[in-house]
This record gives sequence, C-alpha cells and structure tokens, in this order.
Amino acid sequence: MKDIYQLDFKLADGSQKSVQDYTDKVLLIVNTASQCGFTPQFDGLEKLNQQYADKGLVVLGFPCNQFGKQDPGSMSEITEFCQLNYGVSFTIAEKIEVNGEQAHPLFEHLKSNAKGLLGSKRIKWNFTKFLVNRNGDVVKRFAPTAKPKDIAAAIEALI
Repeated sequence: MKDIYQLDFKLADGSQKSVQDYTDKVLLIVNTASQCGFTPQFDGLEKLNQQYADKGLVVLGFPCNQFGKQDPGSMSEITEFCQLNYGVSFTIAEKIEVNGEQAHPLFEHLKSNAKGLLGSKRIKWNFTKFLVNRNGDVVKRFAPTAKPKDIAAAIEALI
C-alpha cells in the first residue's frame, strides 16, 4: 500500500497536485456534490477551513457524481456554485469517482485505512469525510450525516 504522500490528484483547473505538498498538515478530505441534501455542509466545511487553516488544517473537496448523479456539472460550474453559494475558499479538486474500478487512488487509500460501518470500505454517499493527521495517517472516517461543526473537536485534537 502506498503512503498517502505518494499520491497525486488534479485540481479543479486540471493542474496536478501531490498530497506530499500537504506534509505536516491535518487534512479533511471530503467527497462532495452540489445538488445533494447534504450540500449545505459546504458552509460548515468553509467555517472549519476559516477557523483552523492558520493552525494547519487543509480542507480538500472532491466533487463526485456517483451518488444519485448529484454533481453533473462541469468543473467551472461546480467551483462557481461553491464560491457563489457558500463562499468556498478551500481547495476543490477535479471530479472523481470514489467507488468501483475507476475509484481514485487517494480514496482507495482513505477507504482502506478508515473503514465505514461494519468494516465496509465502500463509501455510501456524498459528504463522507476523512481526517488525516500530520503524519499522513488516516485517523477517522465520518459519515455524511456528521455535520462539520460536530467534527471540530477531532480536528482540534490533531492541530
């Protein structure tokens, strides 16, 4: 299994990014969707970003259209929606898949290291959140129903 810092992904603008760029940061990695019942969580994620960025938190949003086709737009439509409706300033990556044969390697790593309910690796829905400590260890998976404000204590324990 690869170390998380060996993995790469693309940003919303198509440029390449390495997780290694976030060495010694606490990461909150989320699969997002702009037309989901949980979409208002963008607001809470941005609040966490604003509150903890200067203490070492990096929020990374990965749009995903696998659940109910709830993020069908282009990357420019998705990023514009996030900025206009929720003031999102945290990093939005390129749209990916999180389950199945085309699942992004980063999410394969996250799922393998923080299993869900009953030990399941599969992501069940949009806004599943993964918390990664400063050493690159995946320390916790949060269900889509977990509100960002409710995971602040777990973030504070790591920063």
